Amino acid sequence: MIDIEHELASRGARSSVRAIRIDSGDLAAQARLARRMFDAAHCEHIRIVLSSGLDEQSIEALVAASVPVDVFGVGTALDTSSDAPALDMAYKLQEYAGKPRRKKSEGKATWPGAKQVFRQRDDSGKAVLDRICLADDHSEGEPLLSQVLRDGRRFAPLPSLPDIQRYCRREVAALPPDLHRLEEGASAFPVQISAAVRRLATAVDAAN
Repeated sequence: MIDIEHELASRGARSSVRAIRIDSGDLAAQARLARRMFDAAHCEHIRIVLSSGLDEQSIEALVAASVPVDVFGVGTALDTSSDAPALDMAYKLQEYAGKPRRKKSEGKATWPGAKQVFRQRDDSGKAVLDRICLADDHSEGEPLLSQVLRDGRRFAPLPSLPDIQRYCRREVAALPPDLHRLEEGASAFPVQISAAVRRLATAVDAAN
């Protein structure tokens, strides 16, 4: 077996190889072959990067097959959405000048008033329920919403990127296991509408 690093040095390579990238062909087969070659040449430190149109399904399949890979390079599937190329959403005003507002169109009815969402967790820290309440309500659980803009200006400090990463990892890990599944059919996370929000909706309907 060729001494890979010695061979590279003899060709003028100035630094040791840290990783290789495999970007075409049978990624699993090539990664296994590369890993065997590196290990046999005492280059266990060389890492393997796989790319080439990877998405969450193909990554899951590679991991499930125990393919020796250290890094996944995701590009197209990260910044485009092939299954939903358009984001269908609309802004619905729920309170104006301190007065609750509500849309009542069939199939599009909204809940009026400024709100807060409280997340309940079990003893292990796993999220078990979100309850949508009015902004001045108090409920069991952790409030998820906080104001960062006032009169068009940011008044709350922004978290650092490492803080955002830690928060994201912690909250994803706290979701029920069924919501970690990539395949369709995962159960929906339970969300409750508080009695106060329902009473306000009834009052807004009666006033109009």
